Amino acid sequence: MPDSSVSSAAVAAIEVVHLSKRVADAAAAATAVSKAGELAILRDVNFNVRAGTTLAIVGASGSGKSTLLGLLAGLDTPSEGTVRIDGVDIFALDEDGRAALRKHKLGFVFQSFQLLGHLNAVENVMLPLELRGDADARGKAERMLARVGLSSRLKHYPKYLSGGEQQRVALARAFVTEPPLLLADEPTGSLDAATGEAVIQLMFELNKERGSTLVLVTHDPSIAARCAETVTIAAGRLV
Repeated sequence: MPDSSVSSAAVAAIEVVHLSKRVADAAAAATAVSKAGELAILRDVNFNVRAGTTLAIVGASGSGKSTLLGLLAGLDTPSEGTVRIDGVDIFALDEDGRAALRKHKLGFVFQSFQLLGHLNAVENVMLPLELRGDADARGKAERMLARVGLSSRLKHYPKYLSGGEQQRVALARAFVTEPPLLLADEPTGSLDAATGEAVIQLMFELNKERGSTLVLVTHDPSIAARCAETVTIAAGRLV
C-alpha cells in the first residue's frame, strides 16, 4: 500500500498539517480525553494527498473519519492545525472565503444524498452551476444526468426516486462543476449491496474521466482496495 504521508507537497492537492479536533463533552472521561471535559475526535493528524490520486480514509465507526472529511472540506473548523488545498490555508479564510473555495474547487457526496426536496433532479444538479453564474446550467445538468443514466428522471423530485437514483443525482451534482477535488462520505452507506456497487463503479468512472482527486471515507475494504492510497484512522490518530 502506498504511503500517502510521503507524497510530495509540491504536487499535493491537500496538505493536512497537525490537525486536531476536540469537542466539549462532560462524559469524555470514558474514552479519548485530551483535556478535562473535552473529547478528542482527531489528534495531530498529518498527511498529504497527491493531485489526481484516489485516497480512501478507513477506520472503525467513531474513529473520526467523517469529522476529518468535513475538515478537509472546510465544513468544520479544527481545534489546532490546518488544511491546505492547492497551497491555500483554508482556515486562514473566513466562512465566505471557504464557501467560495468549495464552489470552485470541491465536489462533495454525502451518505444521505442531501438533495433539496423542493427541487427536481435537474434543478438539484443545476444548483451549483447557477450559484457560480453558469449560463448553460440546465444544459450541463441534463447532460450530466444522462451520463449517470437518469435522462428519463429529470423532472422527478427526490421523494419519487429510489436510493440509488438519489445517489446518482448527488454524484451528478458533485461532478457537474468539474471540480479538481471530490470528497465522498460513505457514498454507498445508505444503499443495498448491488445498488452500492453500481454507484461506486460510476463514481470511479466519472473520476477517471475528469482526472480529479478523489478522497472517500468508507468502512468497506473492497471499496478502499480500489483506491491508489489508503490512510487509516483509529481513536482519532493516523495509523
